[in-house]
Amino acid sequence: MSEIANTAEAPSSETPSGNTKIGPFDVKQIQRILPHRYPFLLLDRVVEIERRKKIVALKNVTINEPFFTGHFPGEPLMPGVLIVEAMAQAGAMLLLTEIEDRDNKLVVFTGIERARFRRPVVPGDQLRIEVEVLVWKRSVGRMAGEVFVDGKLVAEATVSCVVVDRVKKATNESEPSASEA
Repeated sequence: MSEIANTAEAPSSETPSGNTKIGPFDVKQIQRILPHRYPFLLLDRVVEIERRKKIVALKNVTINEPFFTGHFPGEPLMPGVLIVEAMAQAGAMLLLTEIEDRDNKLVVFTGIERARFRRPVVPGDQLRIEVEVLVWKRSVGRMAGEVFVDGKLVAEATVSCVVVDRVKKATNESEPSASEA
């Protein structure tokens, strides 16, 4: 695979229908697109993106995740809400790769429908997160997500989101600088 395949800006191959596929992305490349950071970044790798249609991402679940301290002592289980959040982050990654001024935008999670949890997720599991676009308009999206461990469905949900402008931190010019005080 060519070096260009690892960038969000350039597609690596054309599918027969004319859609392009891009990827894979490592965690550093993911961080160039998503604003999430430890401990809340829940994607370790993006395997592939079929532009405007689907994303496949991976999350390695390890015992040192901060939520395992209290969920549950002696019986660590990944909270279902974080599995759905991983789906939402994958969906945001898919949308943001298509937005030119993504550094000025956020994809905000606005809804969960039909969430189902089929099997427990425990340390040592690797989540394969597959998210497919149901509706994608200029600033809103609706996506169906499925999460698998070892080829078995562990969770599914439909997530909704909206693309918003990032709030810029205003510099207060009326405050004196350290040299003026």
